[in-house]
Formats: sequence, structure tokens, C-alpha cells
Amino acid sequence: MLRFIRSLSRDERGVSALEYAVLAGIVVTAVVAAGAVLSSTTGGLPELFTTLMTTIKNQISPAA
Repeated sequence: MLRFIRSLSRDERGVSALEYAVLAGIVVTAVVAAGAVLSSTTGGLPELFTTLMTTIKNQISPAA
């Protein structure tokens, strides 16, 4: 029994699977967060582009 426990403590096959699972969780969290920010009704991507275009227009032809 002691030999079996020692062999399990040296076995690293499950470690790489765990690393991939943690990495997948991080990627999913980042995608969900980006989707929430970009699709927000107040702010988000549409308002960002509107603000950007307004700023560019004001810089190109400033008010007299």
C-alpha cells in the first residue's frame, strides 16, 4: 500500500490535465467578461465608437 501511495505522488499525468482545465476556465472567464463589456447597453462598444468618431470630427474641424 505504501508503494502505491509513493507511485501516485510521483505520477504527473494528471497535473497537465489540471493545468489545461484551469487555463480553459481562465479563457472562458475572459471571453464572458469581454462579451459583457462590449455588449453593454450603457457604454460598451457602440458608445466607444460614437465617442471616438465625435472626437475625431471635432479635431478635424474645430468649432469657430
